[in-house]
Amino acid sequence: MAEKKFTKQDIIDAIYEKTGMNRTESRNVMDLIIDEMKAALLRRQVIELRGFGSFEVKVRKARPRARNPRTGETISIRAHGAVAFRAGRELKQAVWNINDDKKKK
Repeated sequence: MAEKKFTKQDIIDAIYEKTGMNRTESRNVMDLIIDEMKAALLRRQVIELRGFGSFEVKVRKARPRARNPRTGETISIRAHGAVAFRAGRELKQAVWNINDDKKKK
């Protein structure tokens, strides 16, 4: 498991440091990217980022009898969308040999 989360702010800081843009411009670029990705997914388009992976919306079918795991109550769930991520080949290869150091200790 990751030691520390890598957040949106961390990405903005990295853009700032690597490009020389000011922080406001870096934040605006990040926000524009996220907004465009959301809009594409809402249009049911597949987002393909070569070397990283792809995002797409998959529709989950309705389930008239499902169980709330917290309360045990039987509920019905209507059909709904869910975002799915599929890692690209380069990303899969890059993380393949990462070892879980905690298991070794």
